[in-house]
Amino acid sequence: MSTLDPASPPTGELPFFVYGTLLPGEPNHDLFLRGRTSGERAAVLPRALLYDGPGYPYAIDGHGRVHGTLLAAAPGVYEELLGLLDHLEEYLGPGHPRNLYERVVREIELPGEEQAGKGQPGEGTPEERAPGEGTPEERAPGEGTVRAWVYLAAAAVTRSLRTGGSVIDGGRWVTRRPPGGPRTP
Repeated sequence: MSTLDPASPPTGELPFFVYGTLLPGEPNHDLFLRGRTSGERAAVLPRALLYDGPGYPYAIDGHGRVHGTLLAAAPGVYEELLGLLDHLEEYLGPGHPRNLYERVVREIELPGEEQAGKGQPGEGTPEERAPGEGTPEERAPGEGTVRAWVYLAAAAVTRSLRTGGSVIDGGRWVTRRPPGGPRTP
């Protein structure tokens, strides 16, 4: 199941799936994530489409795949990171009419270990592993998946994208700035 009931938020500290300006090498990664994560790895959001936005992308539910990064908050900074990301993504609460994005729980697919350039699943101590790695008992149900927070376009934005937006083929977002150019959010 790709969507969990938003009326009953999950307990515990879920990892985050990012797909735009928070990706490694992008401007908001250093501003918001540096020193606040304990693990990052390539991941995929299934059943979603990626649309181009005004300097950042939007993901919406759809028949595609969005490529990004799964990250876990460093010990002791989860609430701080959650607040920072909610502010950045203009998320004011579930279904709020002024939301730019909705923060939702989704099943995120993890690429095979050989694709990710990692060792065998479960290698290392839990503290050394990236989000989603570990024994099957430590992962979410479903082989190669983990539940994570994802910021999807809010309802009004989604309607606008579906009628006049530009889908990003292949579901991979990259900035349009030249390499080494200014890094403004």
